[in-house]
Amino acid sequence: MTTLIELTAAEAASQIAQGAISAEGYMRACLERIAAVEPDIGAFAHLDPEHALAQARAADEGRRSGKPLGPLHGIPVAIKDIIDTADYPTECGSALLVGRRPVADATVVSRLRDAGAIIVGKTVTTEFAYFSPGKTRNPHNGEHTPGGSSSGSAAAVAAGMVPLALGTQTNGSIIRPASFCGVFGIKPTHGLVPRTGVLPLSHNLDHVGPYARSLEDLALVLDVIAGFDAGDADSRPLAVRNFREIATAEARQAPRFAFVRTPVWDQAEGYTRDAFEALAKSLGDDCVTFDLTDSFAEAWDALRIIMAADMAHNLGAYADRGGDAVSDVFRKLMAQGRGFNATQYLDAQALARGLRAALDELFKTQFSVLITPAAPGIAPKGLESTGNPVFNSLWSLTGLPTVSLPLLKHDGMPLGVQLVGASNDDARLLRHAAWLVAAFG
Repeated sequence: MTTLIELTAAEAASQIAQGAISAEGYMRACLERIAAVEPDIGAFAHLDPEHALAQARAADEGRRSGKPLGPLHGIPVAIKDIIDTADYPTECGSALLVGRRPVADATVVSRLRDAGAIIVGKTVTTEFAYFSPGKTRNPHNGEHTPGGSSSGSAAAVAAGMVPLALGTQTNGSIIRPASFCGVFGIKPTHGLVPRTGVLPLSHNLDHVGPYARSLEDLALVLDVIAGFDAGDADSRPLAVRNFREIATAEARQAPRFAFVRTPVWDQAEGYTRDAFEALAKSLGDDCVTFDLTDSFAEAWDALRIIMAADMAHNLGAYADRGGDAVSDVFRKLMAQGRGFNATQYLDAQALARGLRAALDELFKTQFSVLITPAAPGIAPKGLESTGNPVFNSLWSLTGLPTVSLPLLKHDGMPLGVQLVGASNDDARLLRHAAWLVAAFG
Protein backbone atom coordinates (compact mmCIF):
# COMPACT_ATOMS: atom_id res chain seq x y z
CA MET A 1 0.00 0.00 0.00
CA THR A 2 2.88 2.37 0.72
CA THR A 3 4.16 1.78 -2.80
CA LEU A 4 0.80 2.65 -4.32
CA ILE A 5 0.40 5.99 -2.58
CA GLU A 6 3.89 7.01 -3.65
CA LEU A 7 2.94 6.74 -7.33
CA THR A 8 2.46 9.98 -9.23
CA ALA A 9 -0.88 10.43 -10.97
CA ALA A 10 0.74 9.80 -14.36
CA GLU A 11 2.34 6.58 -13.10
CA ALA A 12 -0.86 5.35 -11.46
CA ALA A 13 -3.00 6.16 -14.51
CA SER A 14 -0.61 4.23 -16.73
CA GLN A 15 -0.64 1.18 -14.44
CA ILE A 16 -4.44 1.24 -14.12
CA ALA A 17 -4.82 1.46 -17.90
CA GLN A 18 -2.49 -1.52 -18.32
CA GLY A 19 -4.30 -3.54 -15.66
CA ALA A 20 -1.16 -3.72 -13.49
CA ILE A 21 -3.13 -2.24 -10.59
CA SER A 22 -6.83 -1.64 -10.13
CA ALA A 23 -8.55 1.67 -9.53
CA GLU A 24 -10.19 0.12 -6.47
CA GLY A 25 -6.85 -1.01 -5.08
CA TYR A 26 -5.34 2.39 -5.64
CA MET A 27 -8.32 4.09 -4.04
CA ARG A 28 -8.13 1.77 -1.02
CA ALA A 29 -4.49 2.69 -0.58
CA CYS A 30 -5.36 6.39 -0.60
CA LEU A 31 -8.26 5.87 1.82
CA GLU A 32 -6.03 3.91 4.21
CA ARG A 33 -3.55 6.78 4.14
CA ILE A 34 -6.36 9.27 4.76
CA ALA A 35 -7.61 7.21 7.73
CA ALA A 36 -4.10 7.17 9.19
CA VAL A 37 -3.20 10.87 8.93
CA GLU A 38 -6.42 12.84 8.51
CA PRO A 39 -7.13 13.03 12.27
CA ASP A 40 -3.89 14.99 12.74
CA ILE A 41 -4.06 17.09 9.56
CA GLY A 42 -7.75 17.83 8.97
CA ALA A 43 -7.52 18.33 5.21
CA PHE A 44 -11.05 17.22 4.32
CA ALA A 45 -14.34 19.02 4.80
CA HIS A 46 -16.35 16.17 3.23
CA LEU A 47 -15.32 12.59 2.58
CA ASP A 48 -17.38 9.50 1.71
CA PRO A 49 -15.11 6.44 1.41
CA GLU A 50 -17.87 4.14 0.20
CA HIS A 51 -18.86 6.56 -2.54
CA ALA A 52 -15.20 6.86 -3.58
CA LEU A 53 -14.83 3.06 -3.69
CA ALA A 54 -18.02 2.70 -5.72
CA GLN A 55 -16.62 5.12 -8.31
CA ALA A 56 -13.35 3.17 -8.36
CA ARG A 57 -15.15 -0.14 -8.93
CA ALA A 58 -17.10 1.45 -11.78
CA ALA A 59 -13.80 2.63 -13.29
CA ASP A 60 -12.43 -0.91 -13.15
CA GLU A 61 -15.56 -2.30 -14.75
CA GLY A 62 -15.32 0.29 -17.49
CA ARG A 63 -11.75 -0.75 -18.29
CA ARG A 64 -12.65 -4.46 -18.32
CA SER A 65 -15.56 -3.81 -20.67
CA GLY A 66 -13.29 -2.09 -23.17
CA LYS A 67 -14.60 1.44 -22.81
CA PRO A 68 -12.22 4.25 -23.86
CA LEU A 69 -10.04 5.41 -20.98
CA GLY A 70 -9.37 9.04 -20.21
CA PRO A 71 -5.94 10.33 -19.14
CA LEU A 72 -6.97 10.35 -15.45
CA HIS A 73 -8.89 7.06 -15.42
CA GLY A 74 -9.22 5.84 -11.83
CA ILE A 75 -7.18 8.67 -10.30
CA PRO A 76 -8.46 10.19 -7.02
CA VAL A 77 -8.71 13.99 -7.02
CA ALA A 78 -9.67 16.17 -4.05
CA ILE A 79 -11.62 19.37 -4.71
CA LYS A 80 -11.48 22.63 -2.76
CA ASP A 81 -14.78 23.29 -1.04
CA ILE A 82 -15.64 26.43 -3.00
CA ILE A 83 -15.87 24.39 -6.24
CA ASP A 84 -19.30 22.87 -6.86
CA THR A 85 -19.75 19.11 -6.88
CA ALA A 86 -23.10 17.44 -7.50
CA ASP A 87 -22.34 14.50 -5.19
CA TYR A 88 -20.78 16.38 -2.26
CA PRO A 89 -21.79 19.52 -0.35
CA THR A 90 -20.04 22.78 -1.19
CA GLU A 91 -20.06 24.96 1.91
CA CYS A 92 -17.24 27.43 1.16
CA GLY A 93 -15.82 27.21 4.67
CA SER A 94 -18.79 29.15 6.03
CA ALA A 95 -21.25 28.31 8.78
CA LEU A 96 -23.88 30.12 6.69
CA LEU A 97 -23.68 27.51 3.92
CA VAL A 98 -23.69 24.31 5.96
CA GLY A 99 -25.65 21.67 4.05
CA ARG A 100 -25.54 23.50 0.71
CA ARG A 101 -25.88 20.92 -2.09
CA PRO A 102 -25.14 22.09 -5.64
CA VAL A 103 -27.29 20.63 -8.39
CA ALA A 104 -24.41 20.38 -10.89
CA ASP A 105 -20.66 20.05 -11.07
CA ALA A 106 -18.40 22.99 -11.77
CA THR A 107 -16.96 22.87 -15.30
CA VAL A 108 -13.53 21.78 -14.03
CA VAL A 109 -15.10 18.93 -12.05
CA SER A 110 -17.09 17.78 -15.09
CA ARG A 111 -13.91 17.78 -17.15
CA LEU A 112 -12.08 15.75 -14.51
CA ARG A 113 -14.87 13.17 -14.44
CA ASP A 114 -14.91 13.01 -18.24
CA ALA A 115 -11.19 12.23 -18.10
CA GLY A 116 -11.88 9.31 -15.74
CA ALA A 117 -10.92 10.97 -12.46
CA ILE A 118 -12.64 10.03 -9.22
CA ILE A 119 -13.71 12.89 -6.94
CA VAL A 120 -12.64 11.53 -3.56
CA GLY A 121 -13.90 14.42 -1.41
CA LYS A 122 -13.93 18.13 -0.65
CA THR A 123 -11.00 19.86 1.03
CA VAL A 124 -10.98 22.53 3.69
CA THR A 125 -10.94 26.17 2.64
CA THR A 126 -10.73 29.31 4.71
CA GLU A 127 -14.04 31.14 5.15
CA PHE A 128 -15.20 32.24 1.68
CA ALA A 129 -11.61 31.62 0.52
CA TYR A 130 -10.37 34.66 2.46
CA PHE A 131 -8.19 34.83 5.59
CA SER A 132 -10.18 33.22 8.43
CA PRO A 133 -8.49 29.78 8.81
CA GLY A 134 -10.09 26.35 8.80
CA LYS A 135 -9.02 23.29 10.77
CA THR A 136 -6.15 22.10 8.54
CA ARG A 137 -2.60 21.72 9.91
CA ASN A 138 0.69 21.61 8.05
CA PRO A 139 1.71 17.98 7.32
CA HIS A 140 5.37 18.78 8.02
CA ASN A 141 4.68 20.21 11.46
CA GLY A 142 1.19 20.48 12.91
CA GLU A 143 2.08 23.62 14.84
CA HIS A 144 2.48 25.54 11.57
CA THR A 145 -0.14 26.82 9.13
CA PRO A 146 -0.61 25.00 5.80
CA GLY A 147 -1.36 28.37 4.21
CA GLY A 148 -4.63 29.40 2.66
CA SER A 149 -7.11 29.61 1.31
CA SER A 150 -6.54 26.25 -0.43
CA SER A 151 -5.38 24.77 2.87
CA GLY A 152 -6.81 21.28 2.63
CA SER A 153 -5.92 20.71 -1.02
CA ALA A 154 -2.22 21.44 -0.54
CA ALA A 155 -2.06 19.48 2.72
CA ALA A 156 -3.86 16.44 1.28
CA VAL A 157 -1.35 16.15 -1.57
CA ALA A 158 1.63 16.82 0.69
CA ALA A 159 0.52 14.12 3.15
CA GLY A 160 0.12 11.50 0.43
CA MET A 161 -3.65 11.24 0.85
CA VAL A 162 -4.31 11.94 -2.84
CA PRO A 163 -2.04 12.45 -5.83
CA LEU A 164 -3.97 15.48 -7.11
CA ALA A 165 -6.15 18.28 -5.78
CA LEU A 166 -7.69 21.49 -7.08
CA GLY A 167 -7.28 24.87 -5.44
CA THR A 168 -8.11 28.47 -6.29
CA GLN A 169 -6.22 31.75 -6.04
CA THR A 170 -7.40 35.34 -5.87
CA ASN A 171 -4.31 36.71 -4.13
CA GLY A 172 -1.95 33.92 -2.99
CA SER A 173 -4.17 30.93 -2.29
CA ILE A 174 -2.57 28.31 -4.57
CA ILE A 175 1.10 29.25 -4.54
CA ARG A 176 1.51 30.06 -0.83
CA PRO A 177 0.05 26.74 0.43
CA ALA A 178 2.16 24.90 -2.16
CA SER A 179 5.25 26.56 -0.72
CA PHE A 180 4.29 25.96 2.91
CA CYS A 181 3.32 22.30 2.32
CA GLY A 182 6.16 21.41 -0.04
CA VAL A 183 4.23 20.38 -3.16
CA PHE A 184 4.02 21.51 -6.77
CA GLY A 185 1.25 23.99 -7.52
CA ILE A 186 0.37 26.14 -10.50
CA LYS A 187 -1.73 29.27 -10.86
CA PRO A 188 -2.47 29.25 -14.59
CA THR A 189 -2.81 32.31 -16.79
CA HIS A 190 -5.98 34.19 -15.91
CA GLY A 191 -8.80 32.88 -18.10
CA LEU A 192 -7.06 29.64 -19.12
CA VAL A 193 -9.07 27.44 -16.72
CA PRO A 194 -12.82 28.20 -16.50
CA ARG A 195 -14.41 29.09 -13.16
CA THR A 196 -18.04 28.25 -13.93
CA GLY A 197 -19.46 26.70 -10.77
CA VAL A 198 -16.72 28.13 -8.54
CA LEU A 199 -17.56 30.63 -5.77
CA PRO A 200 -16.87 34.03 -7.38
CA LEU A 201 -14.67 36.33 -5.34
CA SER A 202 -13.26 38.54 -8.12
CA HIS A 203 -13.64 37.76 -11.81
CA ASN A 204 -10.63 40.02 -12.36
CA LEU A 205 -8.38 37.96 -10.08
CA ASP A 206 -9.82 34.45 -9.56
CA HIS A 207 -7.85 31.47 -10.87
CA VAL A 208 -8.31 27.67 -10.58
CA GLY A 209 -5.26 25.41 -10.56
CA PRO A 210 -3.98 22.00 -9.43
CA TYR A 211 -1.61 20.63 -6.79
CA ALA A 212 0.53 17.56 -7.40
CA ARG A 213 3.74 15.83 -6.42
CA SER A 214 5.31 16.22 -9.87
CA LEU A 215 5.37 18.78 -12.66
CA GLU A 216 4.20 16.17 -15.15
CA ASP A 217 1.08 15.69 -13.05
CA LEU A 218 0.36 19.44 -13.06
CA ALA A 219 0.59 19.40 -16.85
CA LEU A 220 -1.60 16.29 -17.02
CA VAL A 221 -4.36 18.05 -15.09
CA LEU A 222 -4.07 21.24 -17.16
CA ASP A 223 -4.55 19.18 -20.31
CA VAL A 224 -7.90 18.11 -18.85
CA ILE A 225 -9.28 21.28 -17.25
CA ALA A 226 -7.98 24.11 -19.47
CA GLY A 227 -9.96 25.48 -22.39
CA PHE A 228 -12.80 27.75 -23.35
CA ASP A 229 -16.10 27.68 -21.48
CA ALA A 230 -18.93 30.02 -22.42
CA GLY A 231 -20.08 30.12 -18.80
CA ASP A 232 -16.98 32.10 -17.78
CA ALA A 233 -16.85 35.61 -19.24
CA ASP A 234 -13.05 35.71 -18.87
CA SER A 235 -12.52 32.38 -20.64
CA ARG A 236 -10.94 32.90 -24.05
CA PRO A 237 -11.44 30.80 -27.21
CA LEU A 238 -7.74 30.01 -27.64
CA ALA A 239 -6.25 26.75 -28.84
CA VAL A 240 -5.21 24.71 -25.79
CA ARG A 241 -1.65 23.47 -25.99
CA ASN A 242 -0.47 19.99 -25.10
CA PHE A 243 0.88 20.91 -21.67
CA ARG A 244 2.20 17.47 -20.77
CA GLU A 245 4.06 16.96 -24.04
CA ILE A 246 5.68 20.40 -23.91
CA ALA A 247 6.43 20.30 -20.19
CA THR A 248 8.20 16.94 -20.40
CA ALA A 249 10.12 17.67 -23.62
CA GLU A 250 13.87 17.92 -23.19
CA ALA A 251 15.04 21.52 -23.10
CA ARG A 252 17.57 22.27 -25.83
CA GLN A 253 19.17 25.04 -23.77
CA ALA A 254 18.90 26.64 -20.36
CA PRO A 255 16.06 29.14 -19.95
CA ARG A 256 16.89 32.85 -19.64
CA PHE A 257 16.16 33.36 -15.94
CA ALA A 258 15.71 36.71 -14.25
CA PHE A 259 15.92 36.91 -10.47
CA VAL A 260 13.41 39.57 -9.41
CA ARG A 261 13.43 40.97 -5.90
CA THR A 262 10.20 43.02 -6.44
CA PRO A 263 9.31 46.11 -4.37
CA VAL A 264 8.39 43.95 -1.34
CA TRP A 265 11.79 42.25 -1.08
CA ASP A 266 12.29 43.72 2.39
CA GLN A 267 9.38 41.59 3.64
CA ALA A 268 11.26 38.36 2.90
CA GLU A 269 12.90 36.64 5.83
CA GLY A 270 16.69 36.92 5.98
CA TYR A 271 17.15 33.21 5.24
CA THR A 272 14.82 33.54 2.24
CA ARG A 273 16.85 36.41 0.80
CA ASP A 274 20.07 34.46 1.31
CA ALA A 275 18.65 31.29 -0.27
CA PHE A 276 17.34 33.02 -3.38
CA GLU A 277 20.43 35.11 -3.93
CA ALA A 278 22.48 31.89 -3.70
CA LEU A 279 20.12 30.15 -6.15
CA ALA A 280 20.44 33.00 -8.64
CA LYS A 281 24.23 32.98 -8.28
CA SER A 282 24.38 29.22 -8.85
CA LEU A 283 22.66 29.69 -12.25
CA GLY A 284 25.60 31.78 -13.42
CA ASP A 285 25.26 33.41 -16.81
CA ASP A 286 21.82 31.83 -17.29
CA CYS A 287 20.34 34.24 -14.73
CA VAL A 288 20.33 38.01 -14.49
CA THR A 289 19.18 40.12 -11.57
CA PHE A 290 16.32 42.39 -12.57
CA ASP A 291 14.68 45.22 -10.65
CA LEU A 292 11.14 46.29 -11.53
CA THR A 293 10.43 49.97 -12.11
CA ASP A 294 8.85 52.14 -9.42
CA SER A 295 5.43 51.89 -11.09
CA PHE A 296 5.17 48.27 -9.92
CA ALA A 297 5.12 49.40 -6.29
CA GLU A 298 1.48 50.41 -6.75
CA ALA A 299 0.40 46.86 -7.59
CA TRP A 300 -0.33 45.75 -4.04
CA ASP A 301 -2.73 48.62 -3.35
CA ALA A 302 -4.39 48.03 -6.72
CA LEU A 303 -4.99 44.36 -5.98
CA ARG A 304 -6.46 45.25 -2.59
CA ILE A 305 -8.90 47.70 -4.17
CA ILE A 306 -10.04 45.30 -6.89
CA MET A 307 -10.27 42.29 -4.58
CA ALA A 308 -12.12 44.08 -1.79
CA ALA A 309 -14.57 45.82 -4.12
CA ASP A 310 -15.31 42.68 -6.14
CA MET A 311 -15.73 40.53 -3.03
CA ALA A 312 -18.02 43.12 -1.44
CA HIS A 313 -20.14 43.04 -4.60
CA ASN A 314 -20.22 39.22 -4.81
CA LEU A 315 -20.30 38.25 -1.13
CA GLY A 316 -21.43 41.31 0.81
CA ALA A 317 -24.90 39.87 1.42
CA TYR A 318 -23.36 37.12 3.55
CA ALA A 319 -21.80 39.72 5.83
CA ASP A 320 -25.09 41.62 6.03
CA ARG A 321 -27.14 38.65 7.21
CA GLY A 322 -24.43 36.49 8.79
CA GLY A 323 -24.35 37.85 12.32
CA ASP A 324 -21.93 35.96 14.56
CA ALA A 325 -21.55 33.26 11.89
CA VAL A 326 -19.29 35.60 9.88
CA SER A 327 -15.74 36.40 10.99
CA ASP A 328 -14.64 39.92 11.82
CA VAL A 329 -11.89 39.80 9.21
CA PHE A 330 -14.39 39.00 6.47
CA ARG A 331 -16.84 41.66 7.66
CA LYS A 332 -14.06 44.28 7.65
CA LEU A 333 -13.11 43.40 4.09
CA MET A 334 -16.72 43.87 2.96
CA ALA A 335 -16.82 47.30 4.56
CA GLN A 336 -13.52 48.25 2.98
CA GLY A 337 -14.64 47.11 -0.46
CA ARG A 338 -17.80 49.18 -0.21
CA GLY A 339 -15.71 52.21 0.69
CA PHE A 340 -13.75 52.40 -2.58
CA ASN A 341 -15.18 54.64 -5.28
CA ALA A 342 -15.53 53.92 -8.99
CA THR A 343 -12.50 56.02 -9.94
CA GLN A 344 -10.24 54.09 -7.56
CA TYR A 345 -11.58 50.79 -8.90
CA LEU A 346 -11.15 51.72 -12.57
CA ASP A 347 -7.69 53.20 -11.94
CA ALA A 348 -6.62 49.95 -10.28
CA GLN A 349 -7.83 47.93 -13.25
CA ALA A 350 -6.01 50.24 -15.66
CA LEU A 351 -2.81 49.84 -13.65
CA ALA A 352 -3.17 46.06 -13.79
CA ARG A 353 -3.49 46.14 -17.58
CA GLY A 354 -0.48 48.40 -17.91
CA LEU A 355 1.74 46.29 -15.67
CA ARG A 356 0.70 43.11 -17.49
CA ALA A 357 1.59 44.67 -20.86
CA ALA A 358 4.95 45.87 -19.50
CA LEU A 359 5.80 42.41 -18.19
CA ASP A 360 4.77 40.70 -21.41
CA GLU A 361 7.09 43.01 -23.33
CA LEU A 362 9.95 42.12 -20.98
CA PHE A 363 9.30 38.43 -21.56
CA LYS A 364 9.48 38.98 -25.31
CA THR A 365 12.76 40.91 -25.23
CA GLN A 366 14.80 40.14 -22.12
CA PHE A 367 14.09 36.84 -20.36
CA SER A 368 12.10 33.59 -20.41
CA VAL A 369 11.08 33.18 -16.79
CA LEU A 370 11.25 35.05 -13.49
CA ILE A 371 12.49 33.61 -10.19
CA THR A 372 11.10 35.00 -6.94
CA PRO A 373 10.05 33.58 -3.56
CA ALA A 374 6.65 31.91 -3.28
CA ALA A 375 6.29 33.28 0.27
CA PRO A 376 8.28 35.49 2.66
CA GLY A 377 9.56 32.39 4.43
CA ILE A 378 8.52 29.00 5.71
CA ALA A 379 5.00 28.45 7.06
CA PRO A 380 4.51 30.60 10.16
CA LYS A 381 3.97 28.88 13.46
CA GLY A 382 0.40 29.04 14.75
CA LEU A 383 -2.97 28.33 13.18
CA GLU A 384 -4.62 31.71 13.62
CA SER A 385 -3.07 33.03 10.37
CA THR A 386 -2.52 31.51 6.92
CA GLY A 387 0.56 33.62 6.20
CA ASN A 388 1.33 36.61 4.02
CA PRO A 389 0.53 36.49 0.25
CA VAL A 390 2.71 39.50 -0.50
CA PHE A 391 4.96 37.58 -2.94
CA ASN A 392 1.93 36.40 -4.95
CA SER A 393 -0.10 39.60 -5.27
CA LEU A 394 1.64 41.12 -8.29
CA TRP A 395 1.21 37.95 -10.35
CA SER A 396 -2.45 37.55 -9.40
CA LEU A 397 -3.09 41.19 -10.32
CA THR A 398 -1.47 40.78 -13.74
CA GLY A 399 -2.84 37.27 -14.34
CA LEU A 400 0.53 35.77 -15.32
CA PRO A 401 1.09 32.03 -14.82
CA THR A 402 3.13 31.06 -11.77
CA VAL A 403 4.34 27.74 -10.39
CA SER A 404 5.75 26.86 -6.96
CA LEU A 405 8.55 24.31 -6.80
CA PRO A 406 9.49 22.54 -3.53
CA LEU A 407 13.23 23.01 -3.98
CA LEU A 408 14.35 24.70 -0.76
CA LYS A 409 14.06 24.10 2.98
CA HIS A 410 14.76 25.95 6.21
CA ASP A 411 14.67 24.36 9.65
CA GLY A 412 13.18 21.23 8.10
CA MET A 413 10.24 23.11 6.57
CA PRO A 414 9.60 23.64 2.84
CA LEU A 415 10.37 26.94 1.11
CA GLY A 416 8.95 27.21 -2.39
CA VAL A 417 10.66 28.67 -5.44
CA GLN A 418 8.14 30.65 -7.51
CA LEU A 419 8.62 30.87 -11.27
CA VAL A 420 6.61 33.37 -13.33
CA GLY A 421 6.01 33.08 -17.06
CA ALA A 422 4.48 35.13 -19.85
CA SER A 423 0.72 35.27 -20.40
CA ASN A 424 -0.71 32.13 -22.05
CA ASP A 425 2.72 30.48 -21.99
CA ASP A 426 1.93 28.04 -19.19
CA ALA A 427 3.32 25.02 -21.03
CA ARG A 428 6.71 26.62 -21.55
CA LEU A 429 6.71 27.79 -17.93
CA LEU A 430 6.31 24.16 -16.86
CA ARG A 431 9.17 23.10 -19.14
CA HIS A 432 11.40 25.80 -17.65
CA ALA A 433 10.38 24.58 -14.19
CA ALA A 434 11.31 21.02 -15.18
CA TRP A 435 14.75 22.24 -16.25
CA LEU A 436 15.30 23.91 -12.88
CA VAL A 437 14.07 20.86 -10.94
CA ALA A 438 16.38 18.58 -12.94
CA ALA A 439 19.32 20.91 -12.37
CA PHE A 440 18.82 21.62 -8.66
CA GLY A 441 16.05 19.34 -7.36
